[in-house]
Amino acid sequence: MADGYGASAFLGVSRSLSGRAWRQRPAEAATTRAHMQALGLDEVMARALSARGVAADQGADFLKPTLKALFPDPSSFMDMDAAAAAIVDALQGDASIHVFADYDVDGASSAALLVRWFRALGADLPIYVPDRLTEGYGPSARAFDTLKARGADLVITVDCGAAANEAVAHAAAIGLKVVVIDHHMMREEPPACLAVVNPNRPGCGSGQGNLAAAGVVFVLLAALNREARGRGLFEGKSEPDIRQWLDLAAMGAICDVTGLTGFNRALTSLGLGVMSHWRNPGLRALLAAAGAEPGPAKTNHAGFILGPRINAGGRIGKSDLGARLLSTDDHDEARMLAQELDALNLARREVEAEVTEQAVRRVEATGAHADDSAAVVVSGEDWHPGVVGIVAGRLRERWRKPVIVIGVDAINGVGKGSGRSQPGMNLGRAVQAAWNEGVLIAGGGHAMAAGLTIAADRIDELRAFLNDRLSAERVEAVAQDWVEIDALIDPRAATRDLFDAFEQLAPYGPANPEPLFALEGVQAREPVAMNGGHVRCRLVGPDGASVRAIAWRCADLSTGKALLAGQGGLNLAGRLKADDWNGRRGVQFEIEDVADPRMV
Repeated sequence: MADGYGASAFLGVSRSLSGRAWRQRPAEAATTRAHMQALGLDEVMARALSARGVAADQGADFLKPTLKALFPDPSSFMDMDAAAAAIVDALQGDASIHVFADYDVDGASSAALLVRWFRALGADLPIYVPDRLTEGYGPSARAFDTLKARGADLVITVDCGAAANEAVAHAAAIGLKVVVIDHHMMREEPPACLAVVNPNRPGCGSGQGNLAAAGVVFVLLAALNREARGRGLFEGKSEPDIRQWLDLAAMGAICDVTGLTGFNRALTSLGLGVMSHWRNPGLRALLAAAGAEPGPAKTNHAGFILGPRINAGGRIGKSDLGARLLSTDDHDEARMLAQELDALNLARREVEAEVTEQAVRRVEATGAHADDSAAVVVSGEDWHPGVVGIVAGRLRERWRKPVIVIGVDAINGVGKGSGRSQPGMNLGRAVQAAWNEGVLIAGGGHAMAAGLTIAADRIDELRAFLNDRLSAERVEAVAQDWVEIDALIDPRAATRDLFDAFEQLAPYGPANPEPLFALEGVQAREPVAMNGGHVRCRLVGPDGASVRAIAWRCADLSTGKALLAGQGGLNLAGRLKADDWNGRRGVQFEIEDVADPRMV
């Protein structure tokens, strides 16, 4: 490994081609030494652990997390005991119970967890997922009327409902009981129902605010087991072993981009271990439909292979396909659903590419992405609301600031939008504030993502509101928008052994970023522009050693242009990825940023 630590601007990069400065990821020296001594790690690995905020006495639990060490007391969640009691009451009373879920991976995983627990007790749990195009997001009076007409007595909402005060009030008025299980930001006044379980509810003392809804539901299953055990419901039969469903909890945590620390890290790490056996018929069928082979599951399986296909049902197809896929034990049904979702995902990609191209042109023509703007709000008539969230994420990567993309219905003049945020800028809170001010018809979310409904003639007002509201956070976020390097290496050191050593830190996500390495003074040789705007090349160091590399969606950006020009003497930041094509068991360097020393 090369030397190069210490300077505030790593390798002297104060401004890369993407406009960012580089620095070595900060770490406490004392904690680094403690990890070296306690865990037998080399300095680079121990420093990486310290840089991720892992305290000296938490290293073992971080590297090998266990439920025994990290599982929270379910009763620490506000209303958890009340929720468990209400559900078991309904179960014992032969009430008709339904689960109401959001369409996305987290909602589908949450619903499937409950369906499987009920099935283990010999009970059926019908799933209701609203159509996002005709019913919108989350619970509504219309949806509760439909459930009541189907004979429902109790509805359990998962991954939604925490801000649905009016809809839940309507449910009460028609004699429908409701239990809310959620994780999104919510108002001070919770919906009036039997229980509202949400670690982000004001006053909740669980300390588990980084959980996805699937994680909250997993804790609920433990509470349900405890409640049912106390009532003697397991006498003469086995208690459901909820650990067999950890793969579903991991799906929700990864695909909802939650902070993978503490208990949530244990859920995800152990869940990937369960997923690796591919016993869930839906996940296995979807993997096959995607053309991937079963094997050890990684976050990339959930986030890039399975997740987009599950989401495709709600984005441009049937909203309940994902939940049905994850909850079925019928292999033929799983195969049919998986094939349908894979086809929908192909169609979604085409729609997404078209909307992305139009949105980029529109923003760049107006200059709405200029440095002095805190957020980007872009809209277009009849942009499919099922892809606006993905497009917002793409544009957020491009301009490194919060982006909201809105598809406007040309007939009724109402826009449905979705936003993705930049670290350090709480978009969900800003959208909630816009709703409080009456700018929006509906809106909510969490720090990194938000959804909204708005009258088309108020979009300019929303843009001004968000730019004002987020301006202070933008200043701080820009100051903190470093490319943080874990280690400086040369192409010869970019090996599978180095990759495997750092894999001890996986699974990665917010609060536990994937290790980032720097290469100094390399040349991009044999560059090729690929479909989708990707650039593939070979990075060659001063000594002639090389590593295969790829940079995503950058061919039209300054970073991609430098690579395509075959420029030498570049400094690059990126991640090591396993490259097992044709059994080679190598690595590929996935480029995050490019700096030209002549321009910094």
